[in-house]
Amino acid sequence: MSASYRPKSALARAVHAFEETVIATLLGLMTMVTFVNVVLRYVFNTGLIWGLEVTLVLFAWLVLFGISYGFKITMHLGVDAVLNMLSRGARRWLSLLSLAVCLAYALLLMKGAWDYWAPYANLAPTTGRWFPTGFETMKPWDFRGYVPTERIPMPEFLRAPLEYLFLPEGDDPYEKLPMVVPYTMIPVAAALILYRLIEAGVRIITGVQEGLIVSHEAEDAVEEAAANARKDA
Repeated sequence: MSASYRPKSALARAVHAFEETVIATLLGLMTMVTFVNVVLRYVFNTGLIWGLEVTLVLFAWLVLFGISYGFKITMHLGVDAVLNMLSRGARRWLSLLSLAVCLAYALLLMKGAWDYWAPYANLAPTTGRWFPTGFETMKPWDFRGYVPTERIPMPEFLRAPLEYLFLPEGDDPYEKLPMVVPYTMIPVAAALILYRLIEAGVRIITGVQEGLIVSHEAEDAVEEAAANARKDA
């Protein structure tokens, strides 16, 4: 299977376009905020006080979202020198073993992501060290929906829903964006990673895909250089 992802249905094409748009938007916003901040700092001797924090959040979102997208288009790098020495059947079984390990890790990641994010959304984390066995009994002061970011200002169009959902009754209105917003990407990304691994597993079982990794950047670069050399000759 080629490393390029080819969505077949209209829904798959729409989802694929949405994901690529989100990735491009995050990268564009991160670049724009950084560029504006540099110009303000070196030309006007001022700056966006919240610029660095926003850039860090956008970069974290880009990385987390990109992990699941990489599984989808099989662009994560891997070492397959041993696999290529084996028969097709053996490669398939080892790919399934690799998938099982990745799924176990993704499930643990999903639990950890939820447990970290939940208090900031005024929700209870799960009990159990490895797998969820229930939900913790939380006191009102254990929830962290009141915790704001350090410098990111509160967008006014988000104030009403965020304060209704996460701000404890009687607390002062948000002056900064609450931490629940940037942290929401953590469980979302973990869920996407788990979903993409399950999706890849279905493709491996049905024979559409041989393994989790089919990206060979070095080989592709050599082939591209050889093709360019032939054109120039």
